[in-house]
Amino acid sequence: MAFEELKENAEHIKEQVNFLMKNNLAYYKLKFFKLIMKSSISILKFALVLMSFLMVLFFGSLGLAFALSIYLDSYALGFLTVAGGYVVVTFLLFIFKRKLIEGPILRKFSYLFFNN
Repeated sequence: MAFEELKENAEHIKEQVNFLMKNNLAYYKLKFFKLIMKSSISILKFALVLMSFLMVLFFGSLGLAFALSIYLDSYALGFLTVAGGYVVVTFLLFIFKRKLIEGPILRKFSYLFFNN
């Protein structure tokens, strides 16, 4: 009699473990999907904003270069002045890249990964 009850309980436990494993697998699949989708959407939004910004920067640079060319009476000097400005900005970004670029990206993806 005790053996029969133990056998029934063992079968019940086995069913519960299988149920729990299936549910955990489904949960982690859903969590992984959510993480991948949020990351993909964030990257896509960033890429779209970056492309828009680069277009504005490109046409603004051309306008500034032509305006400086008129002011300096030389197309070469106008474009070289704009290029020199970009060299200075690139140098500053290289120096402060960890604080300006790596930190915010790491915080964003850490938030997406650990808080959802």
